[in-house]
Amino acid sequence: MARDQLEVLSALDLAKTQWYHFTAIVIAGMGFFTDAYDLFSISLVTKLLGRIYYYEPGSSTPGTLPPNVSAAVNGVAFCGTLSGQLFFGWLGDKMGRKRVYGMTLMMMVICCVASGLSFGHTAKGVMSTLCFFRFWLGFGIGGDYPLSATIMSEYANKKTRGAFIAAVFAMQGFGNITGGIVALIVSASFKAKYKAPAYEVDPVASTPPECDYVWRIVLMFGAIPALMTYYWRMKMPETARYTALVAKNAKQAAADMTTVLQVDIEEDPTKVAELSNSRDQFGLFSKEFLRRHGLHLMGTAVCWFVLDIAFYSQNLFQKDIFSAVGWLPKAKTMSAIEEVFKIARAQSLVALCGTIPGYWFTVAFIDIIGRFVIQMMGFFMMTVFMLGLAIPYHHWTTKGNHIGFVVMYAFTFFFANFGPNSTTFIVPAEIFPARLRSTCHGISAASGKAGAIIGAFGFLYAAQSTDPTKTDPGYPTGIGIRNSLFVLAGCNLIGLVFTFFVPEAKGKSLEEASGENENEVAETEPRHTRTVPV
Repeated sequence: MARDQLEVLSALDLAKTQWYHFTAIVIAGMGFFTDAYDLFSISLVTKLLGRIYYYEPGSSTPGTLPPNVSAAVNGVAFCGTLSGQLFFGWLGDKMGRKRVYGMTLMMMVICCVASGLSFGHTAKGVMSTLCFFRFWLGFGIGGDYPLSATIMSEYANKKTRGAFIAAVFAMQGFGNITGGIVALIVSASFKAKYKAPAYEVDPVASTPPECDYVWRIVLMFGAIPALMTYYWRMKMPETARYTALVAKNAKQAAADMTTVLQVDIEEDPTKVAELSNSRDQFGLFSKEFLRRHGLHLMGTAVCWFVLDIAFYSQNLFQKDIFSAVGWLPKAKTMSAIEEVFKIARAQSLVALCGTIPGYWFTVAFIDIIGRFVIQMMGFFMMTVFMLGLAIPYHHWTTKGNHIGFVVMYAFTFFFANFGPNSTTFIVPAEIFPARLRSTCHGISAASGKAGAIIGAFGFLYAAQSTDPTKTDPGYPTGIGIRNSLFVLAGCNLIGLVFTFFVPEAKGKSLEEASGENENEVAETEPRHTRTVPV
């Protein structure tokens, strides 16, 4: 980075909010809309999969996915996402943000459709192909995390950059609720067409053969919004910061942003030559990176890790918690399609009341009160509400108190999204140098997905009752939902502590926030005599 800011970067930092900002939010945001839809829609249909493929004749309860199958179906996409975040994050710094962006989207579209077409003559065959396609779906989704955040941060002005990145991430909320709405529409349509009795009335007739179409339609729908934005993603120019600071082509960056900003930008030839001749000071595995950004990377990675343990273990298994407190009827009192409808309704209500408002509170306030305050407040309030659920847990499970439980539960989601679930996505796109920005965001995000895997797999077992007669079929005894909530509250406390390692980027340019301006200062100061005023 030249000691004096390049004209094109100054123009971006000081640009007024324009139409191209909103276009970028929609283009990047629709990717996140699809990400959320694809990752969370599986939780709407897992009970249906159990009824269809693991029905046991003569059983008093509907079929359920065996523990290993349930863990694989729920968690395999996260394994793919973790891999994709590391790979595409690194690739985005090597090949450019735009070139890699199209690859991730097409992978998501293809694997989303393929997930719904999972085939096999046996239950094992169908589950195996479903897991295979959902791994690669997750791989594509993983690439969207570092690339969307980095592209938006590098397009935005410094005054409202946090709100723009948060708006991209907030599309997750709409993806969540759309998954619920699609499941509601599909299940209601099939319910009206194919009348089915409750399981306890007629176990076989309660799951009509047409149910097999329900889960496939729900999963495949996620390809539509992603496909709609492919053309516009390909038309976006490469970000000016990548072109100028990484590819070392300031003239091309100025030309690209002249078109986007609709203002004339001409770079000083001296600055361009200085930039072209400059050398990067340090790499990811250097002592200098460790000195400057080691604690920052540890802070972003640990905060995202513990946040996702709590966030995903709650989100993926909402239906189990609702059942435990009596908000959903017992499975045997419903038909298969009716169960999908009621699970989707419950999750849609939580998304509408707790998830979406939290995202947009972050958009509204992040450039006013800053990232640090929002993250600290979010971790603290999540801890408070989880303890509020856990300590009097038996009170919440008694008849008449279920609505109060759901309200408290919704508040934990509100403060996750008006808190660390948003800020852990935003901050890694701001505080690292341009040539390592996508990679470091990918590392932080992958750490988060490692936490999501622990939440997705671990909560299946941990939340089982301590009473062997009350566990789900095939599961060993666990620590129960109450003790699991205590563990999740502890995770939030750890996140609160590690927030202190993450610097505030509010109101700073990306070069100031990442310390890139220091590179040139360090490089030039020994070569020049500095005049000290008397």
